[in-house]
Amino acid sequence: MEIYIIIPAHNEAAFIGKTLQSLTKQTLLPKKIMVVNDHSTDNTENILKAFAEKYSFIDYINISSSEEHLPGSKVINAFHKGLEKLDDNYDVLCKFDADLIFPNNYLAHISKAFLENPKIGMAGGVCLIPHKNEWKLESLTNKDHLRGALKAYTKECFDKINGLKNVMGWDTVDELLAKYHGFEINVSSDLQVKHLRPTGKTYHAKARYKQGEAFYKMRYGFSITCIAALKLALKKQQPRLFIDYIKGFLISKKNNLPFMVSPEEGKWIRAYRWKKMKQKLF
Repeated sequence: MEIYIIIPAHNEAAFIGKTLQSLTKQTLLPKKIMVVNDHSTDNTENILKAFAEKYSFIDYINISSSEEHLPGSKVINAFHKGLEKLDDNYDVLCKFDADLIFPNNYLAHISKAFLENPKIGMAGGVCLIPHKNEWKLESLTNKDHLRGALKAYTKECFDKINGLKNVMGWDTVDELLAKYHGFEINVSSDLQVKHLRPTGKTYHAKARYKQGEAFYKMRYGFSITCIAALKLALKKQQPRLFIDYIKGFLISKKNNLPFMVSPEEGKWIRAYRWKKMKQKLF
């Protein structure tokens, strides 16, 4: 399988070398790695240059955008810039974060999953985060959800969902749309990736309303948004976030912001969410 990888990077000098080193040691090497150096002011570019000179399948580009690290828009805009520089002769397209250490069999493992089951449209492992000199499972999301840090798509799936949305919630709506189009999501709990920096640690203060905005744009509706907002706020152990999420939803509704999905897709998403909640309750 031909695997292309795009890695958005902003001031990742402390981590990007470890990420790229782990990818150069894969038992199944990627065909191409494109790193998008987004407005970095540290030593990121020098590290990328050294890897690009040593490995023919690694390349990078420099772009300039806001220094604010807002969830969704900044990273996906950078991803799109990288995608523009690549051809479409791939079987699998990956969007990886710049602060990960992959086990040596990672790409071989997901490639095998795709080959063995053509219904799988997205595949990956799980993230471990540092905690008291140990590595523990990152617990922000359900075990059947593929973390935004390490997404891998078949070309067919990526085309069917019309790529990635450049807003917060992109890493939820992509899975919902994949399922809407009949694809399966494969998350391998034994495929463990070290996530060197916990999710959201560097997000700008403006991000606090973005989650509610994402719920609105996915056409969740107010009831599902309330349930999802409460669940996420409690999972993050910050109950006050519930208010921020609801405010974000209501502000988005008042401003009549554009949706990420069509009315038909939204109807399916709401039915799917209610179905999953009922399954957990009963």
